[in-house]
Order: sequence, then C-alpha cells, then structure tokens
Amino acid sequence: MSQPWSPDSWRALPIQQQPQYPDAAHLQQVEQTLASYPPLVFAGEARELRRQFAEVTQGRAFLLQGGDCAESFAEFSAAKIRDTFKVLLQMAIVMTFAAGCPVVKVGRMAGQFAKPRSANDETIDGVTLPAYRGDIVNGIGFDEKSRVPDPERLLQSYHQSTATLNLLRAFAQGGFADLHQVHKWNLDFIANSALAEKYSHLADRIDETLAFMRACGMDSSPQLRETSFFTAHEALLLNYEEAFVRRDSLTNDYYDCSAHMLWIGDRTRQLDGAHVEFLRGVNNPIGVKVGPSMNPEELIRLIDVLNPDNDPGRLNLIARMGANKVGDHLPQLIRAVQREGRHVLWSSDPMHGNTIKASSGYKTRDFAQILGEVKQFFQVHEAEGSYAGGIHIEMTGQNVTECIGGARPITEDGLSDRYHTHCDPRMNADQSLELAFLIAETLKQVRR
Repeated sequence: MSQPWSPDSWRALPIQQQPQYPDAAHLQQVEQTLASYPPLVFAGEARELRRQFAEVTQGRAFLLQGGDCAESFAEFSAAKIRDTFKVLLQMAIVMTFAAGCPVVKVGRMAGQFAKPRSANDETIDGVTLPAYRGDIVNGIGFDEKSRVPDPERLLQSYHQSTATLNLLRAFAQGGFADLHQVHKWNLDFIANSALAEKYSHLADRIDETLAFMRACGMDSSPQLRETSFFTAHEALLLNYEEAFVRRDSLTNDYYDCSAHMLWIGDRTRQLDGAHVEFLRGVNNPIGVKVGPSMNPEELIRLIDVLNPDNDPGRLNLIARMGANKVGDHLPQLIRAVQREGRHVLWSSDPMHGNTIKASSGYKTRDFAQILGEVKQFFQVHEAEGSYAGGIHIEMTGQNVTECIGGARPITEDGLSDRYHTHCDPRMNADQSLELAFLIAETLKQVRR
C-alpha cells in the first residue's frame, strides 16, 4: 500500500458490491458529467470535521451520527429532512446539556443511497432478479426493468444530495437550530409521551439558563443561534466517489467532496481491495465498520494503511457486533489498538448486528437489543480504560413502526402500521430520544 495513489488507482484492484451496468459507454458518459459538476462539500469543511473528530478521539467530545438506512427518491421531501434534523438536534441537546459534553453532529444524509447486499440476486415466488442496491443503482420494484442498473440514477442522486445539503445548511445556520427554539424541535406525534415530558423539562432548564445569560449580557454568541452539521455516507460506488475527488487549492491534498466523512462497510474492508485503496488517498475523516469477524492483527494493518500518520482526527472505527457478541469480540480489538498506540475514534453501531425477522415476516430490530449493545459498548471501553466516543444509528423523524419495543412499545403485530423503510428498520423519534437519554446518563458518569 506504499505505492503512489491516484483517484482512479482503485480500478486496478479487486472490488466488491458493485452493480453490473449493461451499457459501459453510458456509464462513462455519466461519470464524466458528474466530474464536471460542482462539489457537494468543500475541503475546509472536511478539515473542520477532522479537527472535531480529534476532539472526540481525545475524550473531549462525543460523536452523534444518524439518519436513514438508505435515502430514496420517492420519499424525498423538505418535511422529511427537517424532521430527521429535528430529532438529531434533540438528541444532541440532551447529551450536551445533561452530560456537559460537546456533540459532533453527522447525518447519514445527502448521499446515503447505495446499499451492500448479502447476495447478488433476489428470488420471490420462483422468480430471480438482480438485488435492489439502493435508488442510486436500480429500482425497488420487483420487476426486470426496475432492477436493471441505470447510470442516470447517479445524476439524480447528485441533484437530490445538492438540494438536501442546501436545506441542511439553511436549518443549521439560518435560525432553525437556535437554542431559543429548543421547545419547537419536538415532533407532534411524541408530544404526549413520557419522553416528551422529560425532554420538555430539560428544555425548560435550558430556557432558564438562556434567560440568565441574557440578563448578564452574554446572549449574543453565534454558537447559541446556529450549529455545525456534517454529512456522511458509505463510499460504496467508487465510480461515483471518484467523480468528486478534488485537489484542495490551499493544501494540495485530495478530498472526496461528495460528503464530509466517508466510511467503508464491513463487507468491503479487504486490505487488498478497491475500497481501502480509494479511501486511503483522500484526506476526509473516514470510518470503517468493524464486525465480529475482524481480528486484532487485521485491524492494526487496516489502521496503518488508512491512518499512517496516526492522526487522532482521521479514523473512526464503528463497532457493529450485535448485543450478544460485544463482550466476546470488542475487548481484544481495543487492547490491540492501545498496545500499538494507535489513535482512533471508537463509535458504536448498535443496529446492524441486531437485525431479526419477526414472526409477521418483517425485518426488524429489538430496541432492547439496541440499548443492550450500547450499554455493553460503554462498559467494555470503561473496563479497558478506553473512551467510547460515539454512536452510529439508523433513525428517522417519521412516525414509523420498524423497530419493536421502546417506551411506547411497538409489537411485532404493529410493525405493519407504518413500516416504510426501503431497506433496514429504523428507530423513530421516540426510540431515538430514549437512546439519547441513556447515553447522556452514561456520559455523565464517564466524565465525572
């Protein structure tokens, strides 16, 4: 991996999880068009997120990363973006105020369209078709035309990401994120829940604090009226990612300007593979999903390839073990990282290792298992003298019924009420807030 890097050097290596486009010339034309478009984010923004990641790695902040399992074309709307942003703001304020801890906010938004699949094909009632790989590749409809990979979808993903980023920037810096609006971030459908009452009590305390600051003449800080919000997605379709590689005019470094942060999935983290090759050369903060099959030696080699300078802001290891596997697999990985003196940000993905099939046939996740994995994640880090620095979740501001359990429990029979996901089940706002309060209490104890 010491060989020279270029934006297209990944093309000479083995690659996983890629669609087979029937028209190579059409694909090349779309790639060239994408490369001529303006970047979605800027190098300076990615550098700022890398600086904030360093603060998390060193135990001075916490990372909150959340959003859709997979964005879709059909469900794209300003209200949907707003409501997910609202829940992330609520979660962040719960953690910040209750634990006295700065929270770095990163959305799985404005680019999270592609999904890895466990099989290339899908069979229903004896009919076999190519697997649905996300709206950026093909359609979810189970018919031959829908499942053909279409390069034009790359362009639609870009335009939808542009609109999403415009709205997110407006929300973050145009007054919507003003702490004086903290009561207005609540969503109507959780207004009568116990969690809403708990959140309202916290919001009242924030109002009192702001009133005191205003009386003292300290109420004009811009940090009270706007927030930093970053975007991230899995760098799965490397032809799309390559189109957004730009050389920064200030540093001469390469950045992937499709998002502030990119990550490599558990299925595409091969040391000799194309995905590791591509991301080793861009200077964005990057993540790697770390599943139960990862061994300590492989992890150290991966860290050294992706973060050769041992920069504390560069690499986010996202543990996705499953509630019943964290205690068996995570400690040895943490010990290896500490023994070798590597600086990494550890965060927990409590979603992907806890997917089950309900008796009703729906794919779901048990909220109790999600909470269980998060609790064990913190416990293991405390036992190993390491810092549990973040959470990576699939959630939405919509009133969905996709994960069973929670403060207002969703049953297996109730999954069909509002099951809207195009791929994996997401937590709704109620469940997300409940998780935020749990993390806030844990952080408060850790930071004493």
